[in-house]
Amino acid sequence: SHMQDRLLINWSQVPEDFIQMLLLVEDRNFFDHRGICYSCIARAFIKNTKALGIEEGGSTITQQLSKTLFLSRERSIIRKIKEAILSVRLELVFTKDEILEMYLNQIYYGHGSYGVEAAARTYFGKNVQDLTLDEVALIAGLPKSPNNYSPYRNSKRARSRRNHVIRRMAQEGFIKRD
Repeated sequence: SHMQDRLLINWSQVPEDFIQMLLLVEDRNFFDHRGICYSCIARAFIKNTKALGIEEGGSTITQQLSKTLFLSRERSIIRKIKEAILSVRLELVFTKDEILEMYLNQIYYGHGSYGVEAAARTYFGKNVQDLTLDEVALIAGLPKSPNNYSPYRNSKRARSRRNHVIRRMAQEGFIKRD
């Protein structure tokens, strides 16, 4: 039996840095789209075609949430279509803040941790509000591939992903370069 760790938190309890990092690496157009980001899908399609494989997903936070809540993990066109329909419906029913809060509490961060609070405790033994900037960056980078970027499984890859998140924050002017 696999142990599941899930600790629900309010969106207001999550540090602003974490929200900015998450949006930057997972869905930078979150507050501008209605569940599906067509330009993101097009960009991912072009990048994947050039790479002859899946390099980028193009999924919005809402799509990731709908997949987590309602769908199987299979990779198929039918599942992607269902995900898109569910995402648009979620956006009609819930506010962006509610969607973000659900995402923060539902998404898998590795090692049985669902949600950002459980991840903070799993990886650093503290509440999400007490994380340092580099700890926040490590956790914000996990949803893309929790097993690949787990500091327990591959500290080098985890550090590289964390540094990528911090670099993106600096490039966008959310944090100072130093």
